[in-house]
Amino acid sequence: MTKISRRTFNGLLGAAGAVSTFGISGCTFGSDRVVVIGGGFGGATAAKYLKRYNPSLDVTLIDAEKSHHTCPFSNTVLAGMNSMAFINRSFDALSAKHGVKVVHATVTAIDGAAKKVVTADGQSFSYDKCIVSPGIDMKWGALAGYDEAASHIMPHAWKAGPQTELLKKQIDAMADGGVVLISSPGNPFRCPPGPYERASLIAHYLKAKKPKSKVLILDSKDDFAKSGLFKEGWEKLYEKNLEWVPAAKGGKVASVDAKGGVVATDFDKFKPAVANIIPPQTAGVVAIKSGLANATGFCPVDPNTFESTQVKDVYVIGDSCIAGAMPKSGYSASSQAKVAAAAIVAVLKGDKPGVFSAINTCYSLLNPDYGISVAAVYAVADGKIDGVKGSGGVSPKGANAQFRKKEADFASGWYASISQDTWG
Repeated sequence: MTKISRRTFNGLLGAAGAVSTFGISGCTFGSDRVVVIGGGFGGATAAKYLKRYNPSLDVTLIDAEKSHHTCPFSNTVLAGMNSMAFINRSFDALSAKHGVKVVHATVTAIDGAAKKVVTADGQSFSYDKCIVSPGIDMKWGALAGYDEAASHIMPHAWKAGPQTELLKKQIDAMADGGVVLISSPGNPFRCPPGPYERASLIAHYLKAKKPKSKVLILDSKDDFAKSGLFKEGWEKLYEKNLEWVPAAKGGKVASVDAKGGVVATDFDKFKPAVANIIPPQTAGVVAIKSGLANATGFCPVDPNTFESTQVKDVYVIGDSCIAGAMPKSGYSASSQAKVAAAAIVAVLKGDKPGVFSAINTCYSLLNPDYGISVAAVYAVADGKIDGVKGSGGVSPKGANAQFRKKEADFASGWYASISQDTWG
């Protein structure tokens, strides 16, 4: 990869990233109804930008929660660097500043034939277009012994909120000398570098507070996102209190016994003080129940617009969709939201959607002063979303402490910026 400059990348971010080629001007036309399901990085961004591109649209955002806890930076909560309040985002500005109607309810069905969304409390919302961004759900039972009940003993914490708090409580209560075991799933899953950032930040906490303890990563894979950079950092920072075991060396978890506190591979059994089990994942359950997913458990879409190939006038973005080379990340969801919003506005106006272009950046923290990153630009080639050759960049190996500190600062700035862009 060649490296893009910060000025260039921030320019892309400031230009609303993925949609500059769509030519949306903010003019008003029509009063069509768009229902957006899910208030995370994908859904909230989509709702906001629909109103920004066409203020006359009737946009309703439906989310079961009163606020949203972000998965990005939730690992800093586990490390004691930030509180839960730091990752909590309100929907207030979407309604007060941008005119989005926000409804707190659980969506139970999307009726593509009748073009309506139904909620558990009996409400029904008709739409001309619908954007679905429900994130992921856990594939309960895919890992033997790990069901929803087991997650209350061995938390996954892969949806930020109560699970984050539970895992944090367990780590805090652990005696010095205990082991925190993290089980990382096979691809695809939400946030490819997430388990390894989590391991790093928990190791940072343990090094300071419980120096006899360690983090053990049991991995279903033999490689992972930014692995060279992570391993370089671990050697410098956590040689004594972090261990990664790849699948080839017996790292793939085969089963768990939550009540007994046992995690088993095909070769060994472990009884850690704390077990963080990240299981295989699927598209959000509402997407599956509504016929938007295929046999993979995720949702195929038109790569140019993110319209579902299963149900007309429904667009799937974020972790639930199949987006080619784009990773399942908060920034990908945000980029895809802008593409889908722009496409919808264009189609409702009677125009043809523009040429797809999107960006993604991913920062990871190994401690508060040690950051690494990767960025990429995406386009559609041969009917699939793929990275643009010669674009993007990755943190260099062998960088000094000042460089890593700057990357950590950039990570904090990125989080503040994208949070403002999404919910502000």
